[in-house]
Amino acid sequence: MTSRDWQIRHHQWLMGKSFDTFCPMGPWLVSADEVDGQDTRVRCWVGGELRQDASTRDLIFGIPRLIETLSAGITLHPGDVIATGTPLGVGIGFTPPKYLQAGDVVRIEIDGVGVLENLVR
Repeated sequence: MTSRDWQIRHHQWLMGKSFDTFCPMGPWLVSADEVDGQDTRVRCWVGGELRQDASTRDLIFGIPRLIETLSAGITLHPGDVIATGTPLGVGIGFTPPKYLQAGDVVRIEIDGVGVLENLVR
């Protein structure tokens, strides 16, 4: 989630992406042998409209490189989460922008992991 007004006001990403409830996760984690993290489909619907449909193979930097780069200066532990960004289809990218509104239902589905659905309030 991103609060674009905070992001614009502070001229950087951190504040607009760091508020409580802005990083929903779930419904569970899976081990590396249960899903191919380098070729996994990720989809997002808002109010039933498919907004994002991509694969982890489309990442600018693959998962091995992300782990290598981060672990050069950060100790990574089992269960740590690496946020990689988002595929094409975020609300600000539409003309006009399609920002989330109270009452919208956001559904995220990751093949081999599961579905997470949240109501925007």
